[in-house]
Amino acid sequence: MDTLLVLTLLVVVCALAFDFINGFHDTANAIATSVSTRALKPKVAVLLAAIMNFVGAITFTGVAKAITSDIVDPFALQNGTLVILAALLSAIAWNLITWYFGIPSSSSHAIIGSIAGAAIAAAGFGVLNYSGFIKILQALIFSPFIAIVIGFLMMSLFKVLFSRAHLTRTNKGLRTVQIGTAAIQSFTHGTNDAQKAMGIITMALIAAGWQSDDEVQGWVRFACALAMGLGTSIGGYKIIKTVGGKIMKIRPVNGVAADLSSATIIFGATLIHLPVSTTHVISSAIMGVGAAQRVKGVKWGVARKIVMTWIITLPIAATLAASIYWVLSLFISY
Repeated sequence: MDTLLVLTLLVVVCALAFDFINGFHDTANAIATSVSTRALKPKVAVLLAAIMNFVGAITFTGVAKAITSDIVDPFALQNGTLVILAALLSAIAWNLITWYFGIPSSSSHAIIGSIAGAAIAAAGFGVLNYSGFIKILQALIFSPFIAIVIGFLMMSLFKVLFSRAHLTRTNKGLRTVQIGTAAIQSFTHGTNDAQKAMGIITMALIAAGWQSDDEVQGWVRFACALAMGLGTSIGGYKIIKTVGGKIMKIRPVNGVAADLSSATIIFGATLIHLPVSTTHVISSAIMGVGAAQRVKGVKWGVARKIVMTWIITLPIAATLAASIYWVLSLFISY
């Protein structure tokens, strides 16, 4: 069988595997608050998230097009299929490592850093599309800070609105509201995160000469949405435990405020075709909500560990992808 065809098939399989892993790695963040407040039982929350992720993933394609063309030019990428395969292997490896240790790392940072690292290894720093790459980096960097501010403001507003409310009745009512906010959160996750694998498969099809534009084909959309949904159905309970309880003690009012804050930012990014880290946004929104509730109530030691993982993910993923590309290039030529 033709080497290029085999590599392209491997890219498709690995991209769907990345989406599947993303499902149980990152989607846990979307339902962490509703599980931690017992608004939803874990199995019900996971099923709800799986369905809403599928719906969100199949609805939009703007972020996929940004991944396809804004990091590197797929039409001019040297050994493009091998570059993409190395990037996927790197991102999958980092996701599995951080999942194993229960660290809410960013799949977005992992895949974007990996694409850049593998492409640089193949063709040097000049291969990067710097205007698009910088735009993506800005979205990744600034979105968590925006989430902290929005979370702080949202919780401050809720404190005013519910200042005279009966605590027990309010919590009971907000647990019901959390079912809706968990669904919205999962939908917005699907609109942004699942599209990254769609963009990668589209890149591979262009690099192999089997596609001449950046439109995401129907089968690619469906396959990636299904992989994300199936991955979500497996669940990510280690990360639910970290996000839902180790950053701060979450009550229903906190959960609703955090969910609405992060969903607003993620969906806003989707509408302007920018990939953001749902992990960063959700964790940061929880920090902002916690700071508005009580600054000392946030476990800043855990938050620092999460932030450190955010910082190191992109360079580690880039280095790992470059190394994988170098090793693969020793044995594969086409």
